[in-house]
Amino acid sequence: MDTITWHDFEKVQMYVGTILSATVFEKARNPAYQLEIDFGPEIGIRKSSAQITQLYATADLPGKQVVAVVNFPVKQIANFFSECLVLGVVGEGKEIVLLQPDRPVKNGHRIA
Repeated sequence: MDTITWHDFEKVQMYVGTILSATVFEKARNPAYQLEIDFGPEIGIRKSSAQITQLYATADLPGKQVVAVVNFPVKQIANFFSECLVLGVVGEGKEIVLLQPDRPVKNGHRIA
């Protein structure tokens, strides 16, 4: 395993946001949802493509807080521009369990 410096870690900007909407991403190669996530007034609303369809239904996602990296470059996936990377734990069957704070926090709080 490669090690990184504290300076390297500080470059990764991870924040908490609340999912506003989730829709099935019809044009994705792998099953995915298109998410709109509110990261508070400083970062704003960002879109993300997330392959979380095995464990989550679109109806269950709005209102759920998640952790995401917000300083990656925008990535085009089919006709969609993903603006952040939602983080999760990859299970043995490649199912994704979302990383979430265990208590409600304000959108836009940074992960340290």
